[in-house]
Amino acid sequence: MSMKATPEALDALARGIHATPADLLGLFVENGRAIARAWLPHAAAADLLDLETGAVHSMRRIHPAGIFEWHGTASRPFRYRLRATDSRGDVAVLEDPWRFPPWLGDFDLHLFHEGTNYRAYQKMGAHLRVAEGVPGCHFAVWAPNARRVSVVGSFNQWDGRRHPMHRRGLGGVWELFIPGVEAGALYKFEVLGADGRIEQKADPFAFAAEVRPRSASVVWPCGRHVWNDSVWMEQRGAIRWHEAPIQVYEVHLGSWRRRKGPGDGLPTYLELADELIPYALDLGFTHLELLPAAEHPFDASWGYQTTGYFAPTSRFGTPDDFAEFVDRCHRAGLGVIVDWTPAHFPKDGHGLARFDGTHLYEHADPRLGEHRDWGTLIFNYGRHEVRSFLLSSAMWWADAYHVDGLRVDAVASMLYLDYSRPPGEWIPNRFGGRENLEAIDFLRRFNEVVHAEHAGFLTFAEESTAWPMVSRPVYLGGLGFDFKWNMGWMHDTLEYFGKDPVHRKYHHNSLTFSMVYAFSENFILPLSHDEVVHGKRSLLDKMPGDLWRKFANLRLLLAYMAAHPGKKLLFMGGEFGQWGEWNCHAELDWALLDYEAHAGVRNLVRDLNRLVRAEPALHEADTYPEGFQWIDLHDSEQSTLSFLRVAKSSEDFLVAAFNFTPVPRHEYRLGVPRGGVYGEILNTDAAMYGGSNCGNAGEVVAEARPWNDRPWSLSITLPPLAAVWFKPPPALEVSPAPETPPAADSTSAAGPLQ
Repeated sequence: MSMKATPEALDALARGIHATPADLLGLFVENGRAIARAWLPHAAAADLLDLETGAVHSMRRIHPAGIFEWHGTASRPFRYRLRATDSRGDVAVLEDPWRFPPWLGDFDLHLFHEGTNYRAYQKMGAHLRVAEGVPGCHFAVWAPNARRVSVVGSFNQWDGRRHPMHRRGLGGVWELFIPGVEAGALYKFEVLGADGRIEQKADPFAFAAEVRPRSASVVWPCGRHVWNDSVWMEQRGAIRWHEAPIQVYEVHLGSWRRRKGPGDGLPTYLELADELIPYALDLGFTHLELLPAAEHPFDASWGYQTTGYFAPTSRFGTPDDFAEFVDRCHRAGLGVIVDWTPAHFPKDGHGLARFDGTHLYEHADPRLGEHRDWGTLIFNYGRHEVRSFLLSSAMWWADAYHVDGLRVDAVASMLYLDYSRPPGEWIPNRFGGRENLEAIDFLRRFNEVVHAEHAGFLTFAEESTAWPMVSRPVYLGGLGFDFKWNMGWMHDTLEYFGKDPVHRKYHHNSLTFSMVYAFSENFILPLSHDEVVHGKRSLLDKMPGDLWRKFANLRLLLAYMAAHPGKKLLFMGGEFGQWGEWNCHAELDWALLDYEAHAGVRNLVRDLNRLVRAEPALHEADTYPEGFQWIDLHDSEQSTLSFLRVAKSSEDFLVAAFNFTPVPRHEYRLGVPRGGVYGEILNTDAAMYGGSNCGNAGEVVAEARPWNDRPWSLSITLPPLAAVWFKPPPALEVSPAPETPPAADSTSAAGPLQ
């Protein structure tokens, strides 16, 4: 602070190019002398009101733009207000923003600039607080190359002259406390950039935003929600999630259901809580996964072009409403995963792009900083402040909204510098390679931080390449994710199911190949939103054949996924066989449930989820090779597959058999580890699912006839385009295996259960 102000400094303040207005404005006391300066661009006259003595001091205009000054005597700074009179004679008594000390501490700034401030949201952005007994809002933003930053909003008529911010040190964080600003106030940062342009930018750390197409940030009081999910949060941390059932229902909140009547028809978070939670629970899902719930300007981006990394989208209600939605999910026993987009961000003018007139959050070179496929910009992960921003965003969703996991979108695009780039349009790393070393380091740190801070928190990587150890711990050299989306399984399986059954025997390896790498990562099997848009057709419509065959194929696909090792994810609409592609602007085709075939698919999904949750063999060893054994993988001529799913106990197992043709297979023999009566616990051809009721009358008895290198065997009816699952009797109820050699026509090696 300075007692003196040069004409050049005053002129810079008046012109809006002074970076440290706190050096000029406020009350200064030195050796018994006092000087107060005020910036009141709309005032014709001004007075200083001494709140301690009641004295009124007339201030002198020292710059025609509206800078006023008072000289007096004082032994120490004192509390005061300003009284401004405009040219019409209207009088306003104001708190002076410049009499309040800075709130950001040196340590806060040090951590932020170091890239290790994982909760930078505690001071950055807009925070309602009381300073020296005066309520107001503290604003802070990072814009190191800006020539001036002002807070503009509904409280100052969006006038960038009124509230210029003060730059703290060389790191480029600007801050200002504005008295009287209340919850709900709209604001932006007006930035005079290094390029000389003035832009109004939304707050990167904003906790709330206006409903699109408007783009102002909203001052929001965080932490008001009273959480009632302590039981869930405690239990979450105690679960061994790799051995637990995870059945994810992927949802786009804006098109699951729509409201009838005027307006855009979007539901609210609270309406979704009333309808979506019981629906998902009835179908047996363990988690909801929300397409990005963060604020985004363009509906058709589905949230993947994010502008508000700390703000639940206002389309469906307030941040408090979103917190209530998550809370109610937890109280009902339903986890919440949110898609998160640290790979890229849109170019919208109010967003992060060229935030301070330079390429601040993104790389300057488009060979590093632009996704041309998507028309978006890539974060500069090597910049420490960008790391603090993104890591704080991840922590915010876990801290403030108790979400149970983040699915990180487009991880492959983060890992490779040449992702979707022809030769010559990418820049190698410092070793000459194609790996994005800064992004790799960021992803590892992200996983270390969120797992250390939140017990039971899960991270999922949408990663489509053969990058090794995505779901292995960082200390072992992995990226640290809990699970990786098995994009190869999804691609191969859907390609296989899209073929006419008469040709499937020539593509048998499309199904069996997944087991070559099934345990190289902790996989989740997705049938996601990306597979039912942009001309790819719905799951049901992908299936070949007539109406009956389409439904039978879909039921078979869903059962095959449920039995295959790996956690499960199904996009909304797939659970009842929606005909049309997903349309983000319309609700699902709920009227289809009036038809038995569609209702039957939903009945099947309900039973599949129930069985996966109830049967340890279907979830305990999803990520271990010991949890899976082929019975017969070589029957390509008949297009069948059969295998065992085995629980950790190794005594508990299930038999799963699949017929990928419309020809029923009678007296089809399967080798099994032990004798007894095997219950038919699932048959996708059952009438209740819309099938023809071809099956095994509920059970089949194992014969002491070796088959498939196993001592016992089942002779079953394998229905057309169907899956059947069998559960053996408990091990104590069966007799020992006969001591006879395997039959000559057995086809597969036995595993540990023999």
